[in-house]
Amino acid sequence: MNKAIEILSGKLSGWLEALTAMLPNMVVALFVLIVAYIAARMFRMAVGRLMRKFAAKEAITSLFAALVYLVALGVGLIVALNVLHLEQTVASLLAGAGIIGLALGFAFQDIAANFISGVLLAFRKPIQVGDIIETKSFIGMVEKIDLRVTMLRTFQGLHVIIPNRDVFQTPVTNYTKTSDRRIDMEVGVSYAEDLREVKKIAIDAVSELPYLLSGREVNLHYKEFGDSSINFILMIWVHYPDEPGFLKARSDAIIAVKEAFDKNGITIPFPIRTMDFGIKGGKTLTEMNFHTDTRKVMKNGQSKDSQEMTG
Repeated sequence: MNKAIEILSGKLSGWLEALTAMLPNMVVALFVLIVAYIAARMFRMAVGRLMRKFAAKEAITSLFAALVYLVALGVGLIVALNVLHLEQTVASLLAGAGIIGLALGFAFQDIAANFISGVLLAFRKPIQVGDIIETKSFIGMVEKIDLRVTMLRTFQGLHVIIPNRDVFQTPVTNYTKTSDRRIDMEVGVSYAEDLREVKKIAIDAVSELPYLLSGREVNLHYKEFGDSSINFILMIWVHYPDEPGFLKARSDAIIAVKEAFDKNGITIPFPIRTMDFGIKGGKTLTEMNFHTDTRKVMKNGQSKDSQEMTG
């Protein structure tokens, strides 16, 4: 019993001596932690002010400020542990953090990809709230850009939620970035029409529209000999306030061309199919010779006449 007490007493004395020897280091480590805490708060405030100049989203600003704050505290903790000669503990903490980070990266890679894409979208600003864009076969107005998703409102009134990774990695057409847009109308006229006269009438018809941009020439180019018409493309430039305005301008242009063609007797033909008769072909219906063959047939015990037409 006395021996056990001596061993315990020796252990306690050794720990007390070690604690006394480490007391200055503990004071220094505590001082390092206090300084790291104060510095982390100052860094967070400075980064917050700086980020507000580059990123309009408060969520991005808060995120980076928090990351800087945590990094500063982490550095202070590592320095404090080194002062206490706990290097192995530091190595173990870093290794554990690396393993946990790797596991979380694999488990939440899609969320991480959308999150990083949202951060990049906030900095690069290829699209903004209120822009009219087209991506992933959806077209509409941007209502919200979150850290994970971008929300569109289509012109049919539907809300579409698109992951930021898709917005960042796929082609995006931003109609708001440019105020001018060209309308391409494909039209066909009959082979019997005077093409030069058709060109003049079509250009004059759309030149009176109020949407046309000054300084932009109306162009008409014949495209091909179609099955039943000669096709051309009529190109006009209009101001693009929004998608409904563009659709109205295109609709009015189509009406103007149709009315001008009707007024001048220009035909926009329907698809034509030519029927060829005869065993070897090359004959029309009027060229075929028919004769009637009348025969007696029996039906329900009664005699009736039957007629067949043969060529």
